[in-house]
Amino acid sequence: MSARACFIGQEIEHARRTLTARFRAADIESAELDARTLMCAALGVDLTGLIASAARSLTGAEAERLQDFAARRLSGEPVARILGVKEFWGLPLKLSAETLVPRPDTEAVVELALELLRAHATTDRRLRIADLGTGTGAILLALLHELARAYGFGTDISVDALQTAEANAVDLGLADRARFIACSYATGLSGEFDLIVSNPPYIRTADIAGLAVEVRRHDPLAALDGGPDGLGAYRALVPQAAGLLAPGGLLVVEVGFGQSEQVEALMTAAGLAEVAPAKDDLSGIPRAVAGRKMPL
Repeated sequence: MSARACFIGQEIEHARRTLTARFRAADIESAELDARTLMCAALGVDLTGLIASAARSLTGAEAERLQDFAARRLSGEPVARILGVKEFWGLPLKLSAETLVPRPDTEAVVELALELLRAHATTDRRLRIADLGTGTGAILLALLHELARAYGFGTDISVDALQTAEANAVDLGLADRARFIACSYATGLSGEFDLIVSNPPYIRTADIAGLAVEVRRHDPLAALDGGPDGLGAYRALVPQAAGLLAPGGLLVVEVGFGQSEQVEALMTAAGLAEVAPAKDDLSGIPRAVAGRKMPL
């Protein structure tokens, strides 16, 4: 029997259990959550609707959609790629082939930036923000969502990514405070900024082959590969950002495992002062590093 045929005529609850079992057999850690999420998407319902529909049979169209989703997940495609959307900072963000899937660990950058801004009572004025290598616009849009008077610029070398970020800004009602520019990191920016943020590529080239299939096959290589030591992007963007920060301005970046001290050293070399310890992600790994441009 084909994988598609196994869903035809099944009751929804039975199909959900079947899908969960298939995912578990494929060693997918989040088997139950993934099955439930894809079931909801195939049926076009939320969790309450899924529960309420448990006893009815799948239609032919629903079975076909579910099989397509199942085959893609079993091939290693992440759920977010299948659905084309990922939540970050509580905000739904569209994805594209040229954008990373936003990850919860990156929220440490947003958290640290907000903590430092609030500590200096600067959140109530019109801040100028830049997000270098913006991708989906995740970090910039999360900050604009929290800072009602701020406005910002997102840069990326990928026009596809910038179009995705702009669409997300429109969907979230933030387009009037966000602009997107095609350039490498900060090369297309001018003027002074109160806050510059970035989640650049930081995986060592030799380590990419060992990444999870969801990442190495489905995230864009340019957004992953940080060069031989993983620090290539920081060597470019840190001096650029330091030159654009206003006195008292902040640079907050995401870093990889074991990179926090090296990136802090690059910030110091560019004239930025350490303002706070690196902020840990959900796994306790130092994930966000900050530096401040001190007034003369």
